[in-house]
Order: sequence, then structure tokens, then C-alpha cells
Amino acid sequence: MTLHEYDETVAIALEKELNRQREGLEMIPSENFVSSAVLEALGSVATNKYAEGYPGKRYYGGCEHIDTIEALAIARAKDIFGAEHVNVQPLSGAPANIAAYEALLNPGDTVLGMDLSHGGHLTHGHPVTQSSKIYNFIRYKTNAEGLLDLENLREMALQHKPKLILVGYSAYSREIDFARVQEIADEVGAMTMADIAHIAGLIAAGEMNNPVQIFDIVTTTTHKTLRGPRGGMIMCKLKHAKAVDKAVFPGLQGGPHENVIAAKAVAFKEALQPEFKVYAKQIKANAKVLERILRERGFKLMFNGTDNHLLLIDVTPKGVSGHEAEVALDKAGITVNKNMIPDDTRKPLDPSGIRLGTPALTTRGMKEAEMEQIADWIDQAIINHADDAKLEEIRGEVKKLTKNFPLYPGLSYSK
Repeated sequence: MTLHEYDETVAIALEKELNRQREGLEMIPSENFVSSAVLEALGSVATNKYAEGYPGKRYYGGCEHIDTIEALAIARAKDIFGAEHVNVQPLSGAPANIAAYEALLNPGDTVLGMDLSHGGHLTHGHPVTQSSKIYNFIRYKTNAEGLLDLENLREMALQHKPKLILVGYSAYSREIDFARVQEIADEVGAMTMADIAHIAGLIAAGEMNNPVQIFDIVTTTTHKTLRGPRGGMIMCKLKHAKAVDKAVFPGLQGGPHENVIAAKAVAFKEALQPEFKVYAKQIKANAKVLERILRERGFKLMFNGTDNHLLLIDVTPKGVSGHEAEVALDKAGITVNKNMIPDDTRKPLDPSGIRLGTPALTTRGMKEAEMEQIADWIDQAIINHADDAKLEEIRGEVKKLTKNFPLYPGLSYSK
């Protein structure tokens, strides 16, 4: 019995979501399209198996094939990033970060982490999170030019004597000098952590600096630019291996999601192929086209541009808020997310900016010419944010474009 025959309501919702992805332009920088092989592994019989513990040391029987899969995911991740130790069990990026803190820190320890509005992540010490109640997070910011000020970071490290210095961001668009951060940490006797959730795929392809062989611990998601299933991963020096594994299980999680780990293994194999390097290079090239044209159209680019896959844009000079821009673009078939900008005076649900990126568009095969057209549509949609007829006209053009870049041919939930 097919899904549609058994649960028509869910099948219809999935079919509508599939059509939304096919007919629209997915530009949220944390989203991507996995391959059919990754989808197949994700929906495999591995979902049926409980496997608490680690390969060769499970608390359940019948794990011999699951061990093969998880060990393969670990080996491939080590190969990609040059890691000494890898844990592929974290359920997502936030749990991976929490496990990393648990492995390295004691309650009350001081951590230097980036302020959320300047490109950081909630789990980097925002006051609303549980971690901020356990550890003493000191939040640093970008400078007046919108760039990470490493000299200021050094001064803060000398002043606060942190146990851990954390870099790696969710909305910062420039390269990171991990080697210099490690020098600062060495000067004050701190450990180092990088959250590369957004840029892991670019690092895997050699398109951005790699902190894995330098830092004490590195966390990442496995989706976004790495183009795998939604999940997390921790890489660390061997000296932290036991603490990391214990923090993940049994510290914070029970049985791992082995179907997701199987999909991670497939995605890691894809990331090791020469084609992935071409893909990552195109992600950056596409982002630079958007940067150039949107700047020409009068948009205010945070951090003065991009070195990676994303752009953070202040849209208030265009007379709209981030929320209004997101809604208008959604009506036009272009999906972005509203986002705070550095020291934003507006509220998180109605901020001054939008965040957009190129990973998913690049996966579909779009290149510079398409980016030029898309940048124009973004500009027109925001200018005409209150004109539903104009937004519907753009949406029609978007649908025409996406037909040239098919997504999951043959896949259907309505059969």
C-alpha cells in the first residue's frame, strides 16, 4: 500500500511541498536539496534499528550492519576534513554545540562567542538559551566596517581569560582566519571551537579555510552547503575524543538515528567526488554575482559583501522591513528568511534585514546568468512589495525558469 493510499492527507501535503520546492527559488542559505541517493538512505530500514552506543560497543544486539554504516560515515568525514576523531551521532547543530560545551567546560566557565545580531547563532551564548545559564558567555561583535575584529577579540580574551574561544557563524559572510584565532587562544591559554555549520561544504571542497586540523573541537550540521541530511557532527582532537563521545551518549542523547547516519555516509561520499569541488566553487561565484548586482541596485550589504555562500542585507533603505521583504519575495516564489542585522533596532520577528544564499540554486545547476535574473527579480519584488499583481507576475517568470532545472524527476507522493 502506498503512502497516498494509506494516508492521503500527508501524501497531499508532501506533494504540495515537493511542488513548492520545484517551482520556487530556494534561497535560505541553510537549506539545500539532497540527492536521490541521500533521500533513499534517509528513508531506509536503518530507521528501525536501535543502536545505543558506538560501533563495536553497543547496548543492543543485531548492530553489525549498523556498525558498518556508522564506521563508514566516520571514516569518510575524517577523510574530508582531516579530523583525528569524529562523532556522527548528534541529531543536529544545536545538540552538537551543547555536547561540545559539555565535553570541554564546567559550569561557570567563560566562553567568548559572537553576538547573534552580528552573525552568531543562538547556541553561541544568547541569553534565551539554556547554555547561557550554565556558562558565562561574553559576546563579541564585528567592527565599524562590519568585519570580525581579531585585535578586539584578542583584547577581550586578555581581559576575560576565557576557557573557550568560539568562532563560526550563521549569518557572517566573510572568511575566518582560524590560525590567528588559535594564536590568540594560545596566548591566553584557551581552547578553541569552530561552528562551521554553514560553510562545511565550502571547507570540504577547499574553498574556505579549514579549522579542523587546528582547533580543539569543530561542530557542524550535515545539511546546508555539505548537502547531506538534516543532522549534526562533532570533530575534535584525539585528546577530547572520550569526553566528546561521552557528552553525546549517554550525556545528552539515547539511540542515534541510524537512518540519518546512513544518509550522512552517502552525502560524505558525494563530498569526496571531484564534482563537489566544482559545485562549491560555483556556490561562491553565484553569491558574488548577487553581491554585485544587489549592491548596484542600492541594497546595503552587511559585512561589505561575501566570501562564502550567503548575503545579509539591510532592506530598510528600500522602505521595507525584513518581514515585509520576506513576505513579498515569498509571494514572488523566492524563499529567503528575515534576519537581524548588526545592532538591529527592530525586533527579531520584524527585523531590518534578510538573509539569502546560493547553495540550493547551485545544486539545481543555476549559474551566473540565472543569478543576474534572480537579483533583478529580488529588487523588483521588494520595490513592489505591496503590489500583488506584480509579485504574481514575477512568480510566473520564476516558474518558467525552474522548469529548466528539474528537481527530483519522477518523484511523486500522489500515486
